[in-house]
Amino acid sequence: MQERYFSFSSYLKKVFGEKVLRIPVDAGFSCPTRDGTKGTRGCIYCYKGSNYFNERIPLKVQIEKGIERGKRKGVKKFLLYFQSYSNTYAPPEVLERTYSVAREFEEIVGIIVGTRPDCVSDDALKILEDFANDYLVWIEYGLQSVHFKSLRWINRGHGVSDFVDAVLRTRKRKGIKICAHVILGLPTEDEEDCLETADFLSAIRIDGVKIHPLHVIKDTQLYEIYKERPFKLLSVEEYANLVVKFLERLRKEIVIQRLTGEAPDELLVAPQWCSFREKHKVLNLIRKTLEEKDSYQGKFCRF
Repeated sequence: MQERYFSFSSYLKKVFGEKVLRIPVDAGFSCPTRDGTKGTRGCIYCYKGSNYFNERIPLKVQIEKGIERGKRKGVKKFLLYFQSYSNTYAPPEVLERTYSVAREFEEIVGIIVGTRPDCVSDDALKILEDFANDYLVWIEYGLQSVHFKSLRWINRGHGVSDFVDAVLRTRKRKGIKICAHVILGLPTEDEEDCLETADFLSAIRIDGVKIHPLHVIKDTQLYEIYKERPFKLLSVEEYANLVVKFLERLRKEIVIQRLTGEAPDELLVAPQWCSFREKHKVLNLIRKTLEEKDSYQGKFCRF
């Protein structure tokens, strides 16, 4: 079957010649919107039970378990994914010590660092640049939207200018790939607002994108807002159509690292299609929509 978008799995096979899996870990970092620097409650979708998935298990143990799971599937190479919260939000010596755990596992061939664009120092970027001499290195910046009204609504605590600054400073470093996180379906935006974010990412020549649908989970500010005054959430058909239009506006060389998002059943409030059980159905619907429209990533890219 023809691939109509540049998937992360295809990218990794081109780089390494074989299947590579991500090992998501919680390294215990915090965030400026949670520690009092810019706020204490985080973004409105931030889950209060921060240790829900890993329960602050020692980092090496998380990695060992991830490698063990992958090897049972026949995978031999892995990317260490620092996923939870802002993984550049610490002194340089702490960052270097934390990232260096990757060097203790010969199976790890790269690291991915998820963070915010307003808390990445030049020292942090220098550390990642040094790692890029030996590993594949990606940094993921949470952009979410190019519209300040949306960033303010979700309590991001930064603007688009912070994202541009982080991207430009990162580009000065050799070997670091840049991925942006975006959310589709925010009640502050219509379809054209969403597509403007795609145009922006193409214009700034981002390396990768993760696309998520807005969904509501328990123990978040978003849940409190939704309970008090419910707002419209996208149906799975609306989401699939919007994702296709978003892909059409992206440069064809941008790596699509994620096309949807999901939550555990015990936490998910709405929409119900954002569950782990429905993930493959959502992905299949996006692929089917691309095929029915005879469309593909970059079809209507203006840059």
